[in-house]
Amino acid sequence: MIDITLENFETDLLAGSQQGPILLDIWAPWCGPCKSLGPVLEQLEVAYAGRFTLAKLNADEQQEIAGQLSQMFGVRSIPFCVMFVGGQPVDGFVGALPESQIREFLDKHVPAEGAIEAEQDTEQAEQLAAHGQTESAVALLEAALAKDPSNDEARYDLIKLLLAEGALEGAQAIYEPIAARATGLLAEQRVAAFGRYIDAFAAARQGRSPQALADVLAANKRDFEARFELAQLFFAAGRFTQAMDELLEIIMRDKTWADERARKTYVAILDVMSKPAPKAPAKAAAGPGGDGKAKLEIAGKHEVTSADPVIDQYRRKLSMALF
Repeated sequence: MIDITLENFETDLLAGSQQGPILLDIWAPWCGPCKSLGPVLEQLEVAYAGRFTLAKLNADEQQEIAGQLSQMFGVRSIPFCVMFVGGQPVDGFVGALPESQIREFLDKHVPAEGAIEAEQDTEQAEQLAAHGQTESAVALLEAALAKDPSNDEARYDLIKLLLAEGALEGAQAIYEPIAARATGLLAEQRVAAFGRYIDAFAAARQGRSPQALADVLAANKRDFEARFELAQLFFAAGRFTQAMDELLEIIMRDKTWADERARKTYVAILDVMSKPAPKAPAKAAAGPGGDGKAKLEIAGKHEVTSADPVIDQYRRKLSMALF
């Protein structure tokens, strides 16, 4: 549990909620319902075992913060609790609710049981994979998914490792639970990208050799089917930049070829190469004129992490080819 003031609002609440959900309890010493709600929230913080952090704010002592949050949510009474996630206030409730209702509220915003352990397993697996310990990395990622089936990054990392080992059927089985999210009006681009990755691997098993395709292209550079097939071979082999170079040759000559298959595959490769942006800590806010005094800034200020220069380069190449 942490106490929030104007001085630590940025660092402990906004930046802290980048690392995990924080529930801010706005209370006052004279408030009877606050006194009954407080112990319940403290017990829940223990029961949830690190899945959220409880923060307390004395409305009498921190009127600027309490006033701005009350105005934002249209609330005029306390106790008033606000959930912060990713550096932003995202939800709240008013009054001394029963524990069961508070649990329902928390469960909308905090990681599921096992999610934190699964995330740790995923991070460790990435390190093992980077050092060539593929078998151990696969085992950890399988454990992560067992603990938290919603951990998409563990699923994607596992698909990559299985394909690198030639285990197409295993990769297809891991992808199957999320496959439906790649289609329809609400299709998710990253999910679809890994579907294309698996499809490329399956196609590569049935297609012509790189040398045979190179011979065809030497005779006819505009044989887009052969060039796309070669790009699929490179994609399946993890030779992503070579795959995109071949796809660019198609895009520059015919942007709409085969219902934009080359462009869609190019974008899928970029998605497969990319990692989600890491959570960035918020900067401490300075007062007007840079006098160093603390001020309330709900939105926070966050560092932008530089992307992979290769990915940036190939995004620019695609943009230039399309326009």
